[in-house]
Amino acid sequence: MTVARTWAVALTGLEGALVEVEADLSKQTPEFHLIGLPDKALGEAVQRVHNACANSDLPLPRRRLTVNLSPASLPKQGSGFDVAIAIASLATEGAMDVASVERTVHIGELGLDGRLRPVPGVLPAVHAAARAGFRRAVVPHANLAEAELVDGMTVLGAACLADVARWHGADVESPLIDPVAGPRVDTFHPEPPDLVDVVGQREAVEALIAAAAGGHHLLMTGPPGAGKTMLASRLPGILPALGDDAALEVASIRSLSGDPVAGLSRRPPFEAPHHSASVAALVGGGSRMVRPGAIARASHGVLFLDEAAEFATNALDALRQPLESGSITIHRAGVTAAFPARFQLVLATNPCPCGNYGVRGAACVCPPHSIRRYLGRLSGPLLDRIDIELGLTRVAVAHHAELARDAVTTGAARGRVAEARARASHRLHDTPWRLNAHVSGPWLRQGPLSLPPAVRRPLDSALHRGALTLRGYDRVLRIAWTLADMAGRTTPTTHDIGRALFMKKGVTP
Repeated sequence: MTVARTWAVALTGLEGALVEVEADLSKQTPEFHLIGLPDKALGEAVQRVHNACANSDLPLPRRRLTVNLSPASLPKQGSGFDVAIAIASLATEGAMDVASVERTVHIGELGLDGRLRPVPGVLPAVHAAARAGFRRAVVPHANLAEAELVDGMTVLGAACLADVARWHGADVESPLIDPVAGPRVDTFHPEPPDLVDVVGQREAVEALIAAAAGGHHLLMTGPPGAGKTMLASRLPGILPALGDDAALEVASIRSLSGDPVAGLSRRPPFEAPHHSASVAALVGGGSRMVRPGAIARASHGVLFLDEAAEFATNALDALRQPLESGSITIHRAGVTAAFPARFQLVLATNPCPCGNYGVRGAACVCPPHSIRRYLGRLSGPLLDRIDIELGLTRVAVAHHAELARDAVTTGAARGRVAEARARASHRLHDTPWRLNAHVSGPWLRQGPLSLPPAVRRPLDSALHRGALTLRGYDRVLRIAWTLADMAGRTTPTTHDIGRALFMKKGVTP
């Protein structure tokens, strides 16, 4: 037997493609060749594999060894192919069960001493292998917990190359070495802050609950100290727990980002990048390997941009397409990677650079052109994709104790959100949508649940006056449906349309 084969996984975004790793021995000058469009890191696998095998008492054959990664046209990056290359090479001399090697997917980087080092993206890679029909996988010991999250897979968390060879029937002793440890997993997960801490902002709290109930994007404008960040940080706490598929996708994105994954978290993610973040940091990218950005890591959760007017304009405008499609596709030379981007956007900004424009009792020192330029960073097309635009003012200290009695707890708000989402899901059960924010505009206007002209009249009037674009029109309809769901009504009323208009643009019917 001079040809042996096994399998690895090449990741492009969250999608994994199975790569056949073929090793062939020929009677020529001893040499080790790796072909099949490897990148620089993968090309260096030759030396890592050679040293790892020698130091594991598994010397490579002293003949010409050619390893092919097929399909050759598929770009392959990173060091996660090392184990597959080593096992296929060793299997050419028949020291292992060839059938076992051939039906197993191998993922992991090799150290020079033969230990398996963790690599990012193990969870989506094993998931891709399971979808392709494989039932056995080898991963580094540090990645075992995340690999075991995939149902129906038998996973070996190997500490060293000798462990993998013995699993395939090789007669070799496993050295007594400690496995390479992965990043430390933080097991302490504090509960999200309680909504009851927010006092004196009852309208803002109601708007936040409506945003959570319908999955609506939210913009908060107000001076420093008005509670914008406090409100945004409490939004994940009133969102429903993630389902199985969403939790697995969130964990896969974390794995691909290089974060440790010890289990499925049911808590919606919360991403809050600094205002100095670049376009690539927000949407994802990279020169050698495409990594998910903040919008992918926020998928199924909340993306909070504090001091939104301080972000670069091109970074903010890069959000426009993902807000519409719910996904982001990144194009690089020779590779196209797609990531989910179904997040809930929350923007917070001051009214001007100094923060005092329009604040009672405060003096704004900003010149008019500076104020226009500051808020102009939030472009019209971006604002048109925001459902709720909320203005906040500071709370008077004298009324603090009195207003605290009207505060809403996170538990009560979460219950209202769950009930409203259940009504929407029941109404939309024959459609591809489950949240009001995701429903198609034409379906809302012309579908079986389109509102009668008498109810739509205030909205039609605002559109005719130019106070709304057609996209804004659709967003007001979605908010109105959410308000009706929160009130337990089967259809929006003129009052719901009026409230939705005010929440969107401050427009009165």
